[in-house]
Amino acid sequence: MGFFGKIFGSKEKQSLDQGLEKTKENFFSKVTKAVAGRSKVDDEVLDDLEDALIMSDVGVDTTLEIIKRIEKRAEKDKYVTTNDLNNLLKSEIEDMLVDAFDQTYKTFSLPADKKPYVILVVGVNGVGKTTTIGKLAYNYKRMGNNVLLGAADTFRAAAVDQLTIWSERVDVPIVKQDMGSDPASVAYDTVLSAVSRKSDVVIIDTAGRLHNKVHLMDELNKIKRVIQKVIPDAPHDVLLVLDGSTGQNALEQAKQFSSVTDVSSLAITKLDGTAKGGVVLAIAHQMMIPVKFIGVGERMEDLLIFDKHEFVDSLFKQTS
Repeated sequence: MGFFGKIFGSKEKQSLDQGLEKTKENFFSKVTKAVAGRSKVDDEVLDDLEDALIMSDVGVDTTLEIIKRIEKRAEKDKYVTTNDLNNLLKSEIEDMLVDAFDQTYKTFSLPADKKPYVILVVGVNGVGKTTTIGKLAYNYKRMGNNVLLGAADTFRAAAVDQLTIWSERVDVPIVKQDMGSDPASVAYDTVLSAVSRKSDVVIIDTAGRLHNKVHLMDELNKIKRVIQKVIPDAPHDVLLVLDGSTGQNALEQAKQFSSVTDVSSLAITKLDGTAKGGVVLAIAHQMMIPVKFIGVGERMEDLLIFDKHEFVDSLFKQTS
């Protein structure tokens, strides 16, 4: 049994199963069609399976890697039936995924030696960044942590307003300034306040713009520099939020953000409303950046810590 059953219980596992339902239906309908009427996994089946995986937003590079692994297994085992294919797919996909992080950090707990723990949240507008921050705040607080929010996306009035609403909803303090203020100034004030408040975790929102990469890189670097004046090893995590419903566009955003800043972890949102959840496999495999959180519903509890075993188990779970 994976960690969901051990730590969070059946409700979280149920949320994951339900959140991946559309993706699973899309994925399995295509895989089933690829092997229908076949008895053996041969070149023709593999070609059809390749098409099915690509159409499920697994992505070309990741699909080719999966096919290569299955070919090796089929060659090694000499004869693989289509009945074996689901188990084979499940095994190879799980092996290919990178563990999000060490087992110690598979809850909303925080490293004891980093206090306050500073998370810098990046991502384009509309991916669910502010909502993810609010849900993170809720879950960290639920674990007994003192949480502080920083509204450093000062280019959109709505961004500050939305984060303020979340701070009130979750009942955690927020540091903010007027619209148009220097984002680095807000970040600096936030970490200063965190130190004085003895906060356990600080979550700082940033502007979501990619049209000018140079400006974005300069802005994020400036935020990092001012934060480090207060906490030299911060930020401890640069979390990129991606909208899973955009499929391969989410992978492209991950590549673009990684080219301008040191992204250390990923949160993939809106998986419950899309059949494109296969992109999680593509992002995890191609970016080699840990997927730390996935969003599978509207409730605050529906932001889950990503675990490759539970994700693959839910993806391949047969419904009665």
